[in-house]
Amino acid sequence: MDAPEPENTPFAAVSAQTSKLGRIYQSYLDKSTPYTTYRWISTAVLLALFFVRIVVAQGWYIVCYSLGIYLLNLFLAFLQPKIDPSLTQDEGLEDGDAGSSLPTKKDEEFRPFIRRLPEFKFWHSGTRAIAISFVCTWFSIFNVPVFWPVLVVYFLILFSLTMRRQIQHMIKYRYVPFSFGKAKYNQRSGH
Repeated sequence: MDAPEPENTPFAAVSAQTSKLGRIYQSYLDKSTPYTTYRWISTAVLLALFFVRIVVAQGWYIVCYSLGIYLLNLFLAFLQPKIDPSLTQDEGLEDGDAGSSLPTKKDEEFRPFIRRLPEFKFWHSGTRAIAISFVCTWFSIFNVPVFWPVLVVYFLILFSLTMRRQIQHMIKYRYVPFSFGKAKYNQRSGH
C-alpha cells in the first residue's frame, strides 16, 4: 500500500551515486589522455612501490606472479595487430580474398598498423591491475606460501618463449608495432 516510489528506493540512490562517481572517474581519465609520458611514469612509480612492498613484506609471490602474467598478456595484445595477418591470410585463401591482410610488397596499398589493444587501454588496464595487486598484498589470505625462485624461472621461460614467438610473427608478416625507426616526413610550413 505505502510502497516507496521507484525514485526514492535505496537501490536508486546507490545507483545514482555509483553513476556519478563513474562519470567523475571517466572525466579524470579523459583529462589524462594527452599526457602519455606522465601516465606511464605514474604507472612505473606504482609498480616500483608494489615491488618494494613485495620485497619488504617477503611474501605475496603468487600475487606478483599473477600480475606479471597479466601484464605480459596485455603487452602481447598491445604488440599484435587488430586483424591478425596469419588468420586473415588463411581465410583469404579459403574465400579467395586476401585483400584485408597487411601489405607485403612495395606496390601494395599502405595500411596503418592498428593495435589489438590501444595504448590507453593498455595503460589503464595495467595500472588498474597493479593497484589491485598492491591492495591484495595487504590481506594475508593472498599470501600463499610458495617457493618463489620456481615462479621467477617459470615466468622468465614463459616470457622468453612468448616474446620469441611474437617477434617471429612480426618478422614473418612484416609489421612493426612501434613508430620509432620508421621514416618520418617533414610537413611543409605553408600548407
